[in-house]
Amino acid sequence: MAILKLNDVSYTYRNRYQYVDAVKNVTYEFDRGKLYAIIGKSGSGKTTLLSMLAGLDIPTNGEVVYGDLSTAKLNRDLYRRQDVAVIYQSFNLFPLLTVLENVMYPLELCGVRGKDAKKRAKEKIAEVGLPETVYRRFPSMLSGGEQQRVAIARALVSSARIILADEPTGNLDTENSSRIVQILSDLAHKQGYCVIIVTHDLSIADKADVVLRMQDGKIIAKDEKH
Repeated sequence: MAILKLNDVSYTYRNRYQYVDAVKNVTYEFDRGKLYAIIGKSGSGKTTLLSMLAGLDIPTNGEVVYGDLSTAKLNRDLYRRQDVAVIYQSFNLFPLLTVLENVMYPLELCGVRGKDAKKRAKEKIAEVGLPETVYRRFPSMLSGGEQQRVAIARALVSSARIILADEPTGNLDTENSSRIVQILSDLAHKQGYCVIIVTHDLSIADKADVVLRMQDGKIIAKDEKH
């Protein structure tokens, strides 16, 4: 059964001078336990699509459905806090918080504090392959690959079973990119997450169970490998 659905979704940007149809009549269903790659040139609509899946934007027409409810009817702050986690190319870590504090932050928003929050944060930091020595370091003291793994640990610490990633390897070298791709793949295939990645990275497309190619706001090709 699909965990997330796009039902005839369109999104139009408006400014003083023009309307831009960024996404046009997209219908698709995403399942748990799969890694999805959304590819396409800049301006194809893939990042806008991801933003709607994350509940950051509401479709102009159609609906994004989580479970049985449209995101337009959900408490979207709660949805992003508990049901979906987003990983960005630029990591988006808090520079004045330590690694441990960064990973604990989503738990504190949900009312989990103290020893329980620390325990869960440490478990997720270990899960992405980082040692205890990073706990008290600040993001600026880490490599790009380490920062991205911290960002993934922060995504995992919530109860979210959907992980959305926007160019997660865009700032990384080949070795670190490969490590991040493997972590995301394992989350889908071994732990049952639904992982959806917007990417230009062909190594992610190669690992993905489903590759969706976008052009001019539409999904023009679907390659389902498994």
